[in-house]
Amino acid sequence: MLISTRGRYALRVLVDMVEHPSEGCVKLKDAAQRQGISEKYMESIVHSLVECGILAGTRGKQGGYRLTRPPERITAWEVLSNTEGSLAAVSCQKEDAAPCERMALCRSLPMWQGLDRLICDYLSGYSLADLAMMENPTDGS
Repeated sequence: MLISTRGRYALRVLVDMVEHPSEGCVKLKDAAQRQGISEKYMESIVHSLVECGILAGTRGKQGGYRLTRPPERITAWEVLSNTEGSLAAVSCQKEDAAPCERMALCRSLPMWQGLDRLICDYLSGYSLADLAMMENPTDGS
């Protein structure tokens, strides 16, 4: 499993929103500039986060984006599974995978199922609030 820039940037922009709430709505332009991410690319990421209900957008001069729930209630798993699609370690474990004809004989299936549970449980253990509170590894702390 390799998390793409889409998933990593989604987490970055959401943590940025937690750290810079600016009266409820964060302007995409400001977050993109702070994070060093192309505004155009960020628009597509934010669009998917709106579609899955993590963000809500407001138009107009005072508009921008805001989290739909407190950051303590949005997990890294929710963000990544919505921006990456599948986080399954092997293709046969993807939600939309065709049934494997060797499933009944597969000695490694329990291992792959266990790995998928570990990944889900691990990422579900981190909320946006947790990520926002983590120390920056480059600040010398």
